[in-house]
Amino acid sequence: MRLIRRTLAVGVAAVLALTACSNSDTTSSSSSGNGLEKTTLKVGTIPVPDSAPLQVAINQGFFKAEGLEVQPEVVAGGAVATQKLLGGSLDLSLGAYVGTFLAQDKGAGKFKYVADSYGAAPGAFVIMVKKDSPIKTVADLKGKTIAVNVLNSVSQLTAEVQMKVAGVTATPDQFVEKSFPDMPAALENDQVDAAAMTEPVITVASKAGGRIIVDEMTGPTESLPIAGWFTTDATASKYPKAIAAFQRALGKAQAIVAKDRKIVEETLPKYTKIDAATAAVISLGSYPTSLSESRLQRVADLMKEYGYLKNDLDVKSMILPPPAS
Repeated sequence: MRLIRRTLAVGVAAVLALTACSNSDTTSSSSSGNGLEKTTLKVGTIPVPDSAPLQVAINQGFFKAEGLEVQPEVVAGGAVATQKLLGGSLDLSLGAYVGTFLAQDKGAGKFKYVADSYGAAPGAFVIMVKKDSPIKTVADLKGKTIAVNVLNSVSQLTAEVQMKVAGVTATPDQFVEKSFPDMPAALENDQVDAAAMTEPVITVASKAGGRIIVDEMTGPTESLPIAGWFTTDATASKYPKAIAAFQRALGKAQAIVAKDRKIVEETLPKYTKIDAATAAVISLGSYPTSLSESRLQRVADLMKEYGYLKNDLDVKSMILPPPAS
């Protein structure tokens, strides 16, 4: 079993954040006319397609109809969101399942997913090389450097899975951290041999002549869950009515974006740096309308198989079912 370096750092930082922060609930909690324990929720978000349902719910007034004011706060990633949740400065956040499962496995905290948000779909997560690269297939990645946005992330996990399918064993030192926007230049400048990309960077790199050598979400990783909305177990227990209201409002938006790509295209330029022309052509993932225990368990089982998790993880304990309609 290999050592997961980044997760230990995240766990320590999260615990420090928790002990250093005072209780911030007192200023934002109130008793509302519709019985909510809290009417303002601070929600961590990331300016990527995964967050589209939250933005649609805000734009459509679904949260307001539930008596909620949702205050989005852009976070740098799941590790930062985890610290803020544990410290009390966020109530909920978007979070990749791989990162949250790692944090729970290492004891950083206890978390609850309240809604699914984004899943894999063809063309939305790929490994690319530059135009004149000698790398033609996944098997050619043996011993090559591969850029991922975060070490021990879903991008790295699915790259390892695809390499194993091709008969190649990945090694931890093959993976290098690069932000998604920096990946096309890193390929062109030979800083890395390949890069695990998602949209809109895939489209940008393709226009520059980049080649896709494999879709990361095929075979064992087809339709893999990517990210959802989560909170801490303590917050879920303290504000059950407010969380249920959040689930109802977000569920309405999720149902809309799951069936209407056009509304996603129209929404993306409002909260991301993706312009309308790019939004119209990028490959989007899926927007699941239910939080499926069996789907999320696939992620945990893959993580255990590939040495990301030390312990068996039963994801049922991390799922907060939606309120009865």
